[in-house]
Amino acid sequence: MNLKDQRYSQFALVREMLETPSLIASFRHADLTRPIASLRATGKLFLSGEGSSRIFPANHARTHTLRNGMPITIQTEGCRQSLEADLRGFTLFGASNSGKTKEVIALLRERRAASQFGLTATPDAPMKQHCDETFVLQCGKEDAVAATKSVIEQGLFYHALLQQTAGSPIPAAALASLSSAARTVLEQPIDPALVHRIATAPVIYFSGRNDGVAEEATLKTNEITRKKSAYLEGTYAVHGIEEVMDAADVVIVVDPFPEEEEKIKQVLVDGVGLTVIAVSARPTLFPTVRIPSVAGFDAYLQLLACWNLLVEVGITLGINLDKPTRARKIGNEYVAPGNGGH
Repeated sequence: MNLKDQRYSQFALVREMLETPSLIASFRHADLTRPIASLRATGKLFLSGEGSSRIFPANHARTHTLRNGMPITIQTEGCRQSLEADLRGFTLFGASNSGKTKEVIALLRERRAASQFGLTATPDAPMKQHCDETFVLQCGKEDAVAATKSVIEQGLFYHALLQQTAGSPIPAAALASLSSAARTVLEQPIDPALVHRIATAPVIYFSGRNDGVAEEATLKTNEITRKKSAYLEGTYAVHGIEEVMDAADVVIVVDPFPEEEEKIKQVLVDGVGLTVIAVSARPTLFPTVRIPSVAGFDAYLQLLACWNLLVEVGITLGINLDKPTRARKIGNEYVAPGNGGH
């Protein structure tokens, strides 16, 4: 992506994506005293929301605690399913950029958790009245339908909350390194042959860990390229779905497990005949979009690399990246009683 090229700069989506490195470098958050106190008391964090406000931020947080042996249990579900859970022993966060997402407000209004907090990009968000405290992102309003920079800031917010609860805040130097690497990833050119191959695929599969990266990229594929996509968790790509795959399809593997690469090649490349493309900081058996590594923050860079790929595909297909036909900025908007609401 390159803002000096009008093919890119005409789109709010691209402009907002390219604001992300600066947002990372200047990342700040309000006083976290109340949620930290709650989390230290409960030891359990429940992260809910809808779509992009939950997929990457929540799953990345959960993976981060598991990898680092943090004594915090994290659960995440969409809001309607969360209403079926017993949340009395949890510290709850509900995330909605607009603060108007109907399902999020429905969950927060029930007040089932030990304490509950909001995370939004909108200072006067309606959800605030149902929270013990609401935190406002610094990224500002996004004009594009697909959420981008806000997803990264939400991820960093939960990351910071966990690190401060553990008594080890994110170092400023780490954010500086991540910011620099993020700009490199977003601006790096992508092999046109890979872009063409993805652009001509009937279905784009994303395979990877359940840390939110591949799943969020799957959603962005629908919003940005208007193509069918599916998320294949872990090694699911070689456990049966190959039966219905086609040689014209593409599988994008995010940071493949080294031990599984040969099997992926055997089943998908040799068996199905499709193209496998990797996003990774190291060489792989497949055509690879190589990206830098920042210890502890690689998932952010992997997601940005997927954005870069998808923008190139969308532009190749001649799509207006800011104007999907059916998708909406707020998937299911809350309407207050007296204004047509319930």
